[in-house]
Amino acid sequence: MTATQGRVPAAVAAEPAPARGRRTGPARVAYGYWWWCIPAVLLTGTTIYVTTVSGAFFAFTNWSGIGSFDFIGIDNFVRIFRTPELLGSLTNTLGLAIGYLVFSNVIGILFALALNRTLKTRYILRTLIFMPVVLSPIAVSFVWKFIFAFDGPLNQTLGAVGLKGLQQDWLASPALALGCVLTVMVWQNIGFVMVTYLAGLATVPPELEEAAALDGAGTWRRFRSITLPMIQPSIAIATTLSLIQGLRVFDQVAALTGGGPDNATQTLASEIYQQTFTYQQFGFGAAMALMLSALILIFTIAQQRVTRDRTEIGA
Repeated sequence: MTATQGRVPAAVAAEPAPARGRRTGPARVAYGYWWWCIPAVLLTGTTIYVTTVSGAFFAFTNWSGIGSFDFIGIDNFVRIFRTPELLGSLTNTLGLAIGYLVFSNVIGILFALALNRTLKTRYILRTLIFMPVVLSPIAVSFVWKFIFAFDGPLNQTLGAVGLKGLQQDWLASPALALGCVLTVMVWQNIGFVMVTYLAGLATVPPELEEAAALDGAGTWRRFRSITLPMIQPSIAIATTLSLIQGLRVFDQVAALTGGGPDNATQTLASEIYQQTFTYQQFGFGAAMALMLSALILIFTIAQQRVTRDRTEIGA
């Protein structure tokens, strides 16, 4: 190396090196980038958190929605567990939540596996299965209410195939009404569960399945040992959302049965609406809403612990 090549120009040597971490943009950009979110934060805090805290407060009062109120402690919660009708609503809520969790995830993952890679028409079938998700639950429920009617398409189909003995008013039967509500819930939301599992299946390398197949592993063994562990995050998301939606179900019950027949389909959410807006017992309705929120929180935390990724636990 010559002296000229090893010599650094004075202008370059005198130029100060840029400070690490220093922002080169204007100060107003550096320190004011969070201003835009203040209105959204205030709106969220007012409409969600403030109302939630106030509702939790009124759960310990006998407020009727208008005028003054008295603080009555836990009397509203004691009343919930002493009322057989409300205990039946709790049982119906848990039954719908568990049934919706199981059926939607089992059928959803089956659809996802079937429409993952092989079928040429998989994109069209995915669209058709997902389409009910974007529809209004009220509108879908009214369509199914027509299907379940005594003179509806379901009974007409049963009569056409020689099964007239099975014809009945499905939503008027206390033994079948809750199953009809569950059917509508699963039918409308199964596409969302399917898409969630398809996103997880996209992360599974085909090379692993091909290598396992060459080693003699069957379809079930490949699914249990390779696919299932790798889609664990998707399982956690799908089951959590399904559980929450099953616990707070309201639209389908209100449109299909209104809680009947004989309170056979009454849920906690429909009871909250009835006690609050029909009977004007805002304090008691707030107590039921607080109990439902606590129930959702408890079940969600327990479900997250069951479906969390075991590889992260050992890390």
